[in-house]
Amino acid sequence: MKRFACRYVLFEEDAENIVQDVFLDLLERKDTLTSHINILAFLFTAVKNKCIDHLRNQSVRQRTTETLKEEYQIALQMSLDSLEAFDLNLFAEEDIEMILKKAINSLPEKCREIFILSKIEGEKQKTIAQKLNISVNTVETQIGIAYKKLREELKNYLPILFFLLSL
Repeated sequence: MKRFACRYVLFEEDAENIVQDVFLDLLERKDTLTSHINILAFLFTAVKNKCIDHLRNQSVRQRTTETLKEEYQIALQMSLDSLEAFDLNLFAEEDIEMILKKAINSLPEKCREIFILSKIEGEKQKTIAQKLNISVNTVETQIGIAYKKLREELKNYLPILFFLLSL
């Protein structure tokens, strides 16, 4: 049976484990099996099914590994592109603080007020909601809108912002 399994699973250790699992299953089920079954046919069928399960499992693992490698490759490429797009002249262009103030000032009035209270002054969403007599959900929504608009407004400065945020 081990030789039979080896022909399909490639590694002898895997074949040994499969055959051992089949015998363990047989021992656990010995009370439920009838004496009229062809034990040899039963064992080889069980080994065949375990080999199929093993090969399917290995295939899924291989695809997952390849997917993770591809995602890692994409992340590396994004980092490379970001670094290549990083322009040191951005520092000379304007002061970073002015760039951020300009972007924040471009937000709608209520949105800007909520964003400043939350992200600059560090107030909790519940406190902001009570202070402005609005719901916490509205505060969350407005902060989301602010992030979206700031991301668009600051898209040319993202490498700098990523650097500053990582400090």
